Amino acid sequence: MSKPETKTCQNCKIKFKIEPEDFEFYKKIGVPAPTFCPECRMIRRFVWRNQRNIYKRKCDFSKKEIFSLYSSELPIKVYDSSIWNSDDWDSMDYGQDYDFNKSFLEQFNQLRREVPYSSGFVIDMVNSDYCANAGKLKNCYLVFEANYCEDSAYCVEMAYSKDCYDSSHLVKCELCYEIFLSSGCYKTFFSADCTDCQEVFFSFHCINCSNCFGCVNLRHKKYHIFNKPYSREEYFKKLEEFDIGSYQNVLSFLKRANKFHLRFPNKFIHGQKNVDVTGDDIYNSKNVLESYGIQDGEDLKYCQFVSFRPGAKNCYDYSIWGENANLIYENVSSGDGIHKLKFCFGCDADCRDFEYCIECFSSSNLFGCVGLRHKQYCILNKQYTKQSFNKLRIKIIKHMDEMPYIDKKKRVYKYGEFFPPEMSPFGYNETIVNEYFPLTKEQAIKQGYSWYNKPKAEYKATVKAKDLPDNIKDIDNKILKEVIACGNCHSRESGNPVFNNSGSPIKLGMTSCTGSGVFRIIPNELKFYQKQNLPLPRLCPDCRHQERIKQRNPLKLWHRQCMKKGCPNKFMTSYAPDRPEIVYCEECYNKEVG
Repeated sequence: MSKPETKTCQNCKIKFKIEPEDFEFYKKIGVPAPTFCPECRMIRRFVWRNQRNIYKRKCDFSKKEIFSLYSSELPIKVYDSSIWNSDDWDSMDYGQDYDFNKSFLEQFNQLRREVPYSSGFVIDMVNSDYCANAGKLKNCYLVFEANYCEDSAYCVEMAYSKDCYDSSHLVKCELCYEIFLSSGCYKTFFSADCTDCQEVFFSFHCINCSNCFGCVNLRHKKYHIFNKPYSREEYFKKLEEFDIGSYQNVLSFLKRANKFHLRFPNKFIHGQKNVDVTGDDIYNSKNVLESYGIQDGEDLKYCQFVSFRPGAKNCYDYSIWGENANLIYENVSSGDGIHKLKFCFGCDADCRDFEYCIECFSSSNLFGCVGLRHKQYCILNKQYTKQSFNKLRIKIIKHMDEMPYIDKKKRVYKYGEFFPPEMSPFGYNETIVNEYFPLTKEQAIKQGYSWYNKPKAEYKATVKAKDLPDNIKDIDNKILKEVIACGNCHSRESGNPVFNNSGSPIKLGMTSCTGSGVFRIIPNELKFYQKQNLPLPRLCPDCRHQERIKQRNPLKLWHRQCMKKGCPNKFMTSYAPDRPEIVYCEECYNKEVG
């Protein structure tokens, strides 16, 4: 077995260790050891993932106006997803011979610019035009990274859910609002990390609870308010008095619930039914190390958001998707029965043995291809026999080492490195990387990333957030005609506080704003607020999203000791040492909470 090695990252210059088991994996899939550290590799993949920014542009095939993940300013072709998935065009028409006088990635980048992209990574959508990275949606609006959902809006990362608004990381939820990292919930509002709960408000880490308000760490409870039991009659009388149809009341309860939450322990990891795992948000997994957002994973390392079941196995440096994926390395946004994919983006549907491919489907043995479907033994979108393919592939890998691509920051890309960030069609601020590793425009450009300068809003505000009626009972259908100035984007003009989803008022003007500055209330949304007795939001959808995701722990780990008095247990956790939460090991947490 190989000995551990310490290397210096060619990007950030910090030292990182490659363990013997890492070398065994690299040998198994036939790649050299990486030259970027794990975090820089993750960032490099994340700059290829535009999760929720969509734009109006022309379809380069039909010339009709469409919604797309790719802005019209980009020097690429984009086809409407329905056309892209049809037989109306052939990506093999863009095939080119390999030129040993140019680096591979230089040639691949030229091909990448010529072959059309799919507009939104969507399939089987019904009345859900304003959505992307999704499938099987019906009557949804601004819903992203979702599957099998109906009648929902302003949600991200959800599945099998219905009638949900302004929520993230949901599975099998219905009639929920402003909830995060939850599953199996019904009529749950302003809550996080809840499972199988019904009619729960302002609560955290509750399981199988109903009619609870402001509660933390409860199991199988009913009629509790801030963890205190009430009779059924007393509970509903209190609930009526609380009147969460008032924005100011909601703000007050969020602040109180957040303060109450800090009195209770948190388990060092969000996760259950795991064996030998490190990271966060990991469930039903085994031997998963330094990974985040994993469901049913096995033998994974340095992976993020590989959460679609059945899970992934035997993968390193794999971001987003899963669904029966095996032997995957340095991939992003690929999944669904894929096997032995290396250095790919946006590939799915039973793909096998890919290297350096973008948006290829139901194919095998591809090297440096873009947009192919039902093909095999192709290089740069040109067809070869099996024998000639294998011979040329070996020559190209040798050529990549002898004539590597060098990016504008002088980073060297030999065989074994993922695509350079400068080849991504997205700006740093358009992708998920800016949510976890935020940079200013100047910082991003200095580090070699591109930046997208978002156009100004098309609409002018007709009312300011601070001037909205406090209570939903005072709102009528006239609000549907208003254009509301976001309380954060227009914070200098606003006098009233707005809340964030960790329970604290936003210090206006201090929150990073990615929003358009204005927003409208859509008819189904208003009906939802009125029926559930919820106040109108004061922030635009983008700012609401930015505030909500602050509840996520960072993609980093710290060595800590259990805070239960007398407990010697140590662990790695995504709760930083300077955070105010009480953090317990699993044993102590289960003893106290049950």
